[in-house]
Amino acid sequence: MKVGVLGAGSMGIGIAQIAAGFGHEVVLCDNNAAAMEKSIQQLTKVLHRLVEKGKVTTEYVGDLLMRIQQTSLINEFNDCDIVIEAIVENLAIKKSVFQKMEDVVSDTCILATNTSSLSVASIAAACAKPERVLGIHFFNPAPLMKLVEIIPAIQTSSEVLTKARDLIDSWQKVTVLAKDTPGFIVNRVARPFYGESLRILEEGIADVATIDWAMTELAGFRMGPFTLMDYIGNDVNYVVTETVFTAFYFDPRYKPAFTQKRLSEAGYLGRKTGRGYYDYAEGANNPVATKDQVLGQQIVDRVVVMLINEAADALFWNVASAEDIDLAMTKGVNYPKGLLQWAKEIGYQTCVDRLDTLYNEYHEDRYRCSPMLRRMAKEA
Repeated sequence: MKVGVLGAGSMGIGIAQIAAGFGHEVVLCDNNAAAMEKSIQQLTKVLHRLVEKGKVTTEYVGDLLMRIQQTSLINEFNDCDIVIEAIVENLAIKKSVFQKMEDVVSDTCILATNTSSLSVASIAAACAKPERVLGIHFFNPAPLMKLVEIIPAIQTSSEVLTKARDLIDSWQKVTVLAKDTPGFIVNRVARPFYGESLRILEEGIADVATIDWAMTELAGFRMGPFTLMDYIGNDVNYVVTETVFTAFYFDPRYKPAFTQKRLSEAGYLGRKTGRGYYDYAEGANNPVATKDQVLGQQIVDRVVVMLINEAADALFWNVASAEDIDLAMTKGVNYPKGLLQWAKEIGYQTCVDRLDTLYNEYHEDRYRCSPMLRRMAKEA
């Protein structure tokens, strides 16, 4: 299959690298020549580093780069079998682009969006043949992250779904099937990792360093929530949170935090601006974690049970299978264990009791226990 990739940002170039690495001819399109050049230079640097480490040969690198055709014209997608769009997270722009692509590609070409939180059905509706459209959501950096969420819209044909999933499986990715609901699996289930940590911060229970310490040292996450938000970019993380919140008809569970909004407004976006929850300037005076085991465990118990509740609710609403939900969180965002498996280890009734305690204290819908979790506790 000939693969088209629209957008030469970090995600687009990563997808192009994967496809070319598995022998596909790739058409990489971006109307920003400077962005294209920068991405190709970065890719070349990464590949040559792999040569130096003895992981690939010079011939492999040469062949891979030769298979990537660079263009600024979407007309070059005319003989592609699949085109994966990886541009800005803006529904109006994506719909416009899909309309333009459909005028160019063949009738059998699959059109895929790499959106992380937008409605695939809305994007598909912009096309005359919506049955050819689906979501194929990679995680950054695409060449390294194993998980890919496959999201059929209600219009997507079963043939297109099978063909697209088989292709991504052939790239040695771990694919999970997700319903076309806000945030799909990962960006939905992961919201409390940030949201509840921000809530704990705003209540003054603990500072960023202490929360990060608890979630890494005691819970086993690779990065604490505030370190991770600074890494992702507070602007990006905030927009996803706001998008999911709005898409869920303002369900309090997904309510954004003013702290993150203010940091975004101030331009404190994290590592990319040198300042976020932490100051990345040389010699900066950052907070030191209060390594209180009791406090740390309270933080872990609160954040983890909120994550478990979200995973159980995703299962309740048939967003994905239990297996795919746990697979998505371990392979997509490197959680120490699957959340539904974690619930079983903690004890379903213990999870229910912790949520009910939070609900009784705050009387906020944010802390309502999922019916699925209550069902699990009854059936255990």
